[in-house]
Amino acid sequence: MAFVLILLTLSVAFANGANDVSKGIATLAGSGVATYRRAMAWGAAWTVVGALAAALIARGFVPVFSGRGILDMVPAGLGFPVAVAGGVIGWLLFATRTGLPISTTHALVGGLVGAGISAAGPTGVRWGAVVRAVGLPLALSPVLALALVFAVLPIVRFFFRRLNAYCVCLERKTVLLAPAAMGANVGVGPTLQVVAGSDCPPEVVSRIDALDALHWLSAGWTNFARALNDAPKVFALGIAAQAALGIGSGAIIALVAVAMGAGSQVAGWRVTHTLGAKVTRISSADGLAANLTTAALVGLASVLAAPVSTTYVSSGAIVGIGIRGGEVRWTLVREMMAAWLVTLPIAALLAGATYGVLARLP
Repeated sequence: MAFVLILLTLSVAFANGANDVSKGIATLAGSGVATYRRAMAWGAAWTVVGALAAALIARGFVPVFSGRGILDMVPAGLGFPVAVAGGVIGWLLFATRTGLPISTTHALVGGLVGAGISAAGPTGVRWGAVVRAVGLPLALSPVLALALVFAVLPIVRFFFRRLNAYCVCLERKTVLLAPAAMGANVGVGPTLQVVAGSDCPPEVVSRIDALDALHWLSAGWTNFARALNDAPKVFALGIAAQAALGIGSGAIIALVAVAMGAGSQVAGWRVTHTLGAKVTRISSADGLAANLTTAALVGLASVLAAPVSTTYVSSGAIVGIGIRGGEVRWTLVREMMAAWLVTLPIAALLAGATYGVLARLP
């Protein structure tokens, strides 16, 4: 059973990467700054770094999402975390397959609630904690993101016009490598220079606009922040298997980080396409503003151990961009919101049914 729990934990980590990597890179791909493949690779790399950093910075989530913060008493044995993981993975994979961005946090809370009710009845659930973990983020995260992106976007557009007059150029240029007795040895090597956008010389190997570079950095930071927020919650599922398998927490953290990165790289396209291309049209400046908003809110929440949903923050920021530009596909937004609302009950039903079956096994 311990081995099954580890496999399920890593499956949840993989599915989390596949669904949540979009929250940082959707604007990169949607605005045309990067291809989907390059954006996913960038997001996967920062996801792994953020997940590893969570071991040092954001361990405050572990007690809550191991059940102690949601239930009065966590059922003994491995059947409980297996049921929770089973409930989460079922809904998370379905949503990812259909391209719907959902909250892994709320799926985990739903799994804990469903398995907890199956084990001890509804009185064993701390409903106040559920409201704080799910209700408040669901209500506040999109609103905060909308408000912040409305404030940030004019500032970004102002600097966008100024900074995009410059580019970083990688130029192939003849340079002095080393002096010699009879003269000088010369060679061809790359040099970096910052010049006016119209002044990149013909010898340039590659160039990137200044604001596009900031967009890349903001996408990386957003994925770092969201992995920092999510990894400890997934890691909490595998804690019960540590003693049984005789492995340390460091090994589980590393495996979770790698699984999240793999999911981001291999299966992150569908949800990324939904947020990056289907909700609204996104310019590079818009994408940078949305990423700065998401990274700031989620990063702060991670440090404070506040269960803000990266999904709701990122989606709220992108919808805010669309509202400001007067173009939002509201039918898709309503579908996304419906998926958010049913995430907890569906995960709860799946986890509760799984625990009921496991509890009857000899």
